[in-house]
Amino acid sequence: MKAYGIVFCLALTLSCVNQTRATSEKSRVIVTSDGEIDDECSLVRFLLYANEWDVEGIVSSSSQYHWQGHRWAGDDWTEPYLNAYAQVYPNLIEHDPAYPTPETLRERTVLGNIKFEGEMDEITPGSQLIVNVLLDETDDRPVWLQAWGGPNTIARALKTIEEEHPEKMPEVAKKIRLFLIWEQDSTYQAYIRPNWGKYDIQTIISDQFWAIAYQWNKILPQDKQAYFQADWMKSNILQDHGALCSLYKAHVPGSHGLSGDTDFNAGDFRSEGDSPAFLHTIPTGLRNMESPDFGGWGGRYVLVRENTWLDPVPFEGYHYPEGRWYTRSAWGRTYMREVYPEHQEKMQEYFKPLARWTDAIQNDFAARADWCVNPYDQVNHPPSVRLAHDLDLKGRSGESISLSAEGTTDPDGDDLTYRWWQYQNADTYPGTVQIEQAGQQNASLTVPAEAKSGKSIHIICEVTDDGTPPLTRYQRVVVRVE
Repeated sequence: MKAYGIVFCLALTLSCVNQTRATSEKSRVIVTSDGEIDDECSLVRFLLYANEWDVEGIVSSSSQYHWQGHRWAGDDWTEPYLNAYAQVYPNLIEHDPAYPTPETLRERTVLGNIKFEGEMDEITPGSQLIVNVLLDETDDRPVWLQAWGGPNTIARALKTIEEEHPEKMPEVAKKIRLFLIWEQDSTYQAYIRPNWGKYDIQTIISDQFWAIAYQWNKILPQDKQAYFQADWMKSNILQDHGALCSLYKAHVPGSHGLSGDTDFNAGDFRSEGDSPAFLHTIPTGLRNMESPDFGGWGGRYVLVRENTWLDPVPFEGYHYPEGRWYTRSAWGRTYMREVYPEHQEKMQEYFKPLARWTDAIQNDFAARADWCVNPYDQVNHPPSVRLAHDLDLKGRSGESISLSAEGTTDPDGDDLTYRWWQYQNADTYPGTVQIEQAGQQNASLTVPAEAKSGKSIHIICEVTDDGTPPLTRYQRVVVRVE
């Protein structure tokens, strides 16, 4: 082998090793949920992805909409789903032995602060579970605290740490990542932000979730809606996919959407408003956990204040509210309530950071449903995308940069389609970059002559297999202009 061939192979090997190391550390997640019907739907999908994380807890909490005695699903609402997970678990571990045992999940499923909206006075099993995870000094990995309902149980846990271990607050704060689906009670503004804000905890508060919530049939582009309609849902999720998927609460005859909407068919997707909180943490290769403004399956967010990231509003000069980002103040929900159907182009722009991934997200969901009932060699698994160079590259204006996905493989031996594209919303360079051979495994780009030093260009390598359903994974290259 010629010397340059040896050097290239060594570089490819080292690059793949570095990329594997960068993505091999599992995220730690704790779910807090108010048990709304769309939380139940989200829990089905969450359990199908439980192999991707270390699930530290599933905690029932309250919200402005649901609490014990008020539209409450019951203290044991998670039990049927955990039982169903146990039934499909033997099949799931054929596809990945990393799925947690049903016993592990049951041990970590507890009640939090559920007695009324925003209650955070009582120390509960759920709040104490969060305390114990955050205080555990044997594991310093970040913990994604997800509020599918109100953040009150999270707030109670943090208050316990403040009261009993104030000296540990700085170290605990370094572990915390917050992903809130709206602020569904006042405890983030009333307690967490005033008392923990000084520690610069990364906090994502999402309104984009509405794209896959109750009004998806008004928000999603027409070419995406087929993935949520009854024919697709019945074929891919609801029917003949095992005990867990059979519990999925799609629309039934007579059910309706928000505000009495009746334009749904039996079997239509109902709502998964909470799923973006964990879609954000699925390791797809998009690197979105490095920064919320990178964008990924859980949406893309912009820094608004302190270390708080909210949805990018498509109006120059828009002023975000100083306080809560929730149903009465968040732009998307306000638009749907007060403005729709006018100015739909702005609505589409607002929800695109999440809606753009619809095909990949839903096809991936369908594959996981297949895993519940079929052996490994009869279903599809996602490709593993690897680059023959670093994830971060440097280039001067006018310089040509080679891009290569050599090293990419597919576990099922499927044929692969490559697509290199510029994710302009994530760039700090404001222009368009031309990518040569964008549909090939090897491509290239030229840094524009007008690109200024310090600007960044985000290039996505998107790889899709030809299995059924087709599955997609990525790598993101960030080019820094020198």
